[in-house]
This record gives sequence, structure tokens and C-alpha cells, in this order.
Amino acid sequence: MSNPGTSNTASIESRAQLVEAISRGCKPQSEWKIGTEHEKFGFILPHDADGRAPLSPPPYAPRGIGALLEKLQGPDWSPIMDGENLIGLKGQNVQAGRAISLEPAGQFELSGAPVVSLQETEAEMQEHYDQVRGPAAELGLGFLPFGFQPLWSRDEMPWMPKSRYAIMRNYMPKVGTLGLDMMTRTCTVQVNLDFSDEADMARKMRVSLALQPVATALFANSPFVEGKANGLLSNRARIWTDTDNQRSGQPSVFFEDGFGFEQYVDWALDVPMYFVSREGKNIDVAGCSFRRWLAGDIQEPLKGLTPTVGDFEDHLTTVFPDVRLKQFLEMRGADAGKLEMMVAQSALWVGLLYDPATLEAAEKLVREQPWSAYQQLRAEVPSLGLDAAFPGGLKPLAKRVLQLAEQGLRARVRNEAGYLDPLHLIADGGPNQAQYWLDLYNGAWGQSVKPLFTEAAI
Repeated sequence: MSNPGTSNTASIESRAQLVEAISRGCKPQSEWKIGTEHEKFGFILPHDADGRAPLSPPPYAPRGIGALLEKLQGPDWSPIMDGENLIGLKGQNVQAGRAISLEPAGQFELSGAPVVSLQETEAEMQEHYDQVRGPAAELGLGFLPFGFQPLWSRDEMPWMPKSRYAIMRNYMPKVGTLGLDMMTRTCTVQVNLDFSDEADMARKMRVSLALQPVATALFANSPFVEGKANGLLSNRARIWTDTDNQRSGQPSVFFEDGFGFEQYVDWALDVPMYFVSREGKNIDVAGCSFRRWLAGDIQEPLKGLTPTVGDFEDHLTTVFPDVRLKQFLEMRGADAGKLEMMVAQSALWVGLLYDPATLEAAEKLVREQPWSAYQQLRAEVPSLGLDAAFPGGLKPLAKRVLQLAEQGLRARVRNEAGYLDPLHLIADGGPNQAQYWLDLYNGAWGQSVKPLFTEAAI
């Protein structure tokens, strides 16, 4: 989740300004980049010198996530503050373009710099792990990239001192049963990709939104809840089915042939608001309508406030469809996991979307079935993975998708196709990450999830 407080203070005079705010993302293909974001759970290392509960989630303070941010500060990382609290770091110098932020329960996120190649993506991720590992160990902390917190209950998770999260924490239970679990007990990996114009954006949106359930199945890595297997492969994906359906999922309007920037703006205007930022502070306007605010129908929390383009840009960070449009497209359907798998997630979408011929072929492929088939698939893959029902079989579809992705990567002539190898193994019948861990859980680990904190830690 992005930090609030964009700097565009221009008052909104027309919807065209909102459309323009998104369309500024259009870039020629020669300038397309890859931006990868990934999250991980902190945990207290076993035999911690302070006697803290082994494997428990660390608080913000003392000797927790806040202290780790302080240790990482330096010439290459400047502080991001929320009031008096350090809640993130902005990269500069050699870290320019990167940012470190905190999810609600202290999940540690790197938002990577826009890079040209998947080799750079892999190197950036490994460098981040190397930078974090030592300072974290000094604080008695480790990190686990996993789709859902495998051991601790919602009530046992800490809350970070970010004001927007306090607003969301109060609002989430009003619109779904699992929103607080989404906030505190999930971790994802996403890749952010560019588009050349509105038509290119719309085509990429349709293809990627339809195929997010395939990605969910391939990258499933959250089969445990509170120390037990719960019969799911991606509990993170299940959580999103009842978080806040007004702002998440696969909205049907995104699939329509006339879909474009205006239609996305209209959809976003009807998603209830969370906050507006003024003078560095977030004002709770949860549940208010941005559309009514624009029309001059002022709701009580918004009295005296004039809507700005920056308010709308902040609002766009609080909508959570499986593919999110800002000035780029965010692929949001995968669980966090092993480094090689998180790089493979970027490789999958770069291969499918960045070669025009491959994108055209991918659109033809997804149009073989109605959009409703992919929406139904989204509901089934959290429990069934690639065994979910789909016309012609989901595994054959996954194989065709991976063949296209490999075609697209080879067209880039960057020696990137090998990053798809772990996905080919899964589509050919091998275990996904969740199934791999379940085999250990039911075998060598004696139905304990605690070995995960060693075996899957960074």
C-alpha cells in the first residue's frame, strides 16, 4: 500500500483531469520498465536474547520493525514519517527509485525501482535480502516471505503506527468479514508494468485480469492457518473474496470492449473513500462518496474540504482489484514466496504483456471463454489450485499461457525465458509451493509449521 499525501493540490474542475492523471502513464515501448514489490512477515528468532516468544510477530517497538527501519537509515535511505513515527524509507543515491514501507502488521515491503530486465529484478531482490538480513538479526528478527501468516492469530498480530491503517482497521469490519485478516496476515508479490496508450492499457487489463486466477494457482503459497493446514492452497486469495467486494476482485466493467481510462475513473469514483490528507495528516472519511463530493453534495467528514487531483490519486491507492490501474498496471494475484518464484511472477507477466504479438495471441486465448468463466475460476483456485474446474482443464490453459509467456520473453532477446522454469514444472504436474510445504508438514515435520520459519526464511 502506498503512502498518502500526493502533492497535486489542483482543485478538480472536471472528470477530464482525473482521466489525464492516469493517462500520464502512457509511454512508448522503448521506455517500458519492470517494477516489482514484495512483502514478508517478520518473526522473533528462536533463542532471542530478550526472551521474547520464539517465532512471534515483532511489534513496532521496542527492538522491532521501527528499530529495523532506523538501522537501515543512511546516505541511501531517507526517512518517511507519519507524525513522529518512522514508517518507511525512500531510496536515494544508489537506492534511488526504491522504497521500503510497512504493511499494517509490520509486513516489510520493498517497492523496487523501475528496471529494464528481469536480471535486474532478481539482483535487486537479492540485494534487499542481503541488506536486511544482518540488521534484522542484530535485533533478533527474521523474515518469512509467505502468502498468509502460518502460525499466529489475527488478535496476536501487532499494528503499525500508520494513521491510514487506523482508519482502515475501523472501516474494514463494516464491509466484509476478512478485511482485518487481509491487512494483518497476508503478504503478496506484484509486478508493475507500463502501457503505451489507452488501447494498449485496456488490452493488457483484459488479459491480465482474466489470467490472475491462473497466477494464483501457480504461485499458491498459503496453506496454513494458526499452525494447521486448512484445506486451502492460497488462503491469501480466499481472504480477498470477502474483504471489501466494492473495491476488489475482477469488476465486470474492466472486461467490456469500451473499457478505458474514463471507465476506470467512473468505477473508482463509486468506490467508498478511506481518507483525505491535509497538512500531513489523514482525515477519516471512510464510507464517503468521492462522486458526491465532486458534485458538491458534501458529506459531514468532508465539510470545508475541496477535492483535489491529489486526493483522487490517493484514492486510487485504496482500491484493490486483482489488476490495479494507476499510471501503470499492477498484477496483484500472487502469494509471496521463494525468491525464484517471486521473480518468476514478474517474468510471467512481462512475457505475456510486453511483446505486442504475444499480447495479441494471449487476448485471443482468453477470449475463447466468456469473462464469467475467469470470474468463477477466481472463486475456486484458492482451494483447488490447478485442479479447479475450467473448460478444457486449467492445467492445459496454464501450459498454453506459459508457452506464450516464454515466446514473449524470447522476443525480448534478454535471455530471460529461464525464469519461467519453476512454473513449467508446476504446470507439468509438479507441486506448487503450497503443496511442497504440505508434503513436509504431513511427513517429516510431524504436522508442525514451525520448521517453515527456518526452511522458507530469507
